[in-house]
Amino acid sequence: MKPAPLAACLLPLGVVLQGSAAVALPKEPDLHQPAGTSCPKALATRVLESTRLVQARPEPGAPGYTDRLATTPLGWPRLQVWCVSIEPALPATTSGPAAGDAVQQRWQLAVISALQSWKALVPLALVADPEAAQVRIWRRLPPLAQDGTGRPRASHGRALLRLVAVERQTGQWRLEPAVEVLIGPGQRAEALQATALHELGHAFGIWGHSDAPGDAMATSPGPVPVLVPSERDRSTLRWLYAQPTAFGGPVVPPQASPKPADP
Repeated sequence: MKPAPLAACLLPLGVVLQGSAAVALPKEPDLHQPAGTSCPKALATRVLESTRLVQARPEPGAPGYTDRLATTPLGWPRLQVWCVSIEPALPATTSGPAAGDAVQQRWQLAVISALQSWKALVPLALVADPEAAQVRIWRRLPPLAQDGTGRPRASHGRALLRLVAVERQTGQWRLEPAVEVLIGPGQRAEALQATALHELGHAFGIWGHSDAPGDAMATSPGPVPVLVPSERDRSTLRWLYAQPTAFGGPVVPPQASPKPADP
């Protein structure tokens, strides 16, 4: 049986990693693939049984809200360079611009703006093929989930984490976090950008929430949408990326599930 996915902000889904060439985001040249990096296609991917989060125990005096974060038994789920894909907009209608086209464009620009904010802190490469990405962003409303009391709860965004062993070169396996992000399009532009910023914060390793409404990773959004990471968000992320982790390094893959015998 495969392990259940790890979720934040009432988030569900799963991941497969493979590769592709990087492409430019419209009007965002600073999101091109960093020089000297690549997103090679995965030859094989296996989900690890250790997919679970555990409460972190940072040293006293650690910055930001590090005491509220979760990690994994294999270390902090982060990479030195992330490969990211964004669901493309549908082609414009032949009869001219439609309301749906405007909604897609608003969603696309909000996600791009959020990625641009995190790009200042986390190296990332944008890829055209979602099978090339460790973080895959989808334009869809997340399904209902349950809150702490078991009641159904709707949300505009969710992110889901799986821990995977990926073979990107023949015979060479490495440990990776794999994240899918769902962001619903039905919000105004600033709310969309704030939602994308928050969910991408999870995707890039912040699996926890701040207790301050002025932070991008706040448990509950404040009256003013947070459109860029706060100093507390930044200091938390800097601390996280300075911690040791096995992610991005070699791993012994689990055995593949045996195929059922022919009748």
